[in-house]
Amino acid sequence: MSTATDRRAPGDAPGVVDDAATPPGDRPGRDALAEMRSPHRARAAKDVLARVVMWSAFALAMVPLVWILGTVVAKGAHMLTTSTWWTGNQRNVNSDDFGGGARHAIEGTLTMVGFTALIAVPIGILTAVYLVEYGRGRLAKAISFTVDILSGVPSIVAALFIYAVWVTTFGIGRSGFAASLALVLLMIPVVVRSTEEMLKLVPNELREAAYALGVPKWVTVVKVVLRTAFSGIVTGVLLGIARVMGETAPLLILAPYTKNFQRDLFNGNFPTLPMMINQDRGDFALSTAAERMWGAALTLILLVLLLNLIGRVIAHYGSVKK
Repeated sequence: MSTATDRRAPGDAPGVVDDAATPPGDRPGRDALAEMRSPHRARAAKDVLARVVMWSAFALAMVPLVWILGTVVAKGAHMLTTSTWWTGNQRNVNSDDFGGGARHAIEGTLTMVGFTALIAVPIGILTAVYLVEYGRGRLAKAISFTVDILSGVPSIVAALFIYAVWVTTFGIGRSGFAASLALVLLMIPVVVRSTEEMLKLVPNELREAAYALGVPKWVTVVKVVLRTAFSGIVTGVLLGIARVMGETAPLLILAPYTKNFQRDLFNGNFPTLPMMINQDRGDFALSTAAERMWGAALTLILLVLLLNLIGRVIAHYGSVKK
């Protein structure tokens, strides 16, 4: 029988195969290798295309974000460097007057958001724990359905609901506390859903190991499950705070703005940064009014950023170390 080495020229070295003279059927290895490489090339091309699309979408999304931040910083940064911005208020400052401070609005925003979190965070976390660890049957389904409904409620609807109950039905005046109740309705679903997802990520093996040691379920939830999901829970709480800190509709309806210092959350008008931004909207053409609006907007952004940084630090040092 003739072989590939038998079909070499007289001057060829022994053992050298002439590929041109070898029939295609005698080269199965090369054809199989080419067929194997073809799918890899297709997947590589799809991977490159997906990366290009992803980074293009990311760059496109960053354009308005950078533009907004750049505009706010450029037009409001100089207000934050004035001597009275962090110490004064807007009392007796007209729309065409320069100066005034934002301390009253900063204190009011932090007070209102803190009171809102004081109510919403325990309710949200306990609700998530019940749904994940204990909830079964119709009650759990009803609670989950209610949370879904609250997640889609616009802020103006929450404000009108609190107004109808708090002001119209009970006859209690508008105040910062009434606005906090509306913000609670907006914050609870964010905390519940984020905490619920974090609790579901805790491995069941940790729960089973605790049960095998005879640890009661409530101790397992407190000492094992919640500690393991702590960093994620903190992130969810911060998302809820960021969700409500910049809301304006509940403040317009339930907490009229004041230019003075007001630390009583239950009586009278209440100063907040969103309402400070809104105070001189009719005189936006005036440079002084516009500068205060941009400065208040930048201050609100910095507050949200600061709270997120604090939350990151708490989550880093408070999470369970492996």
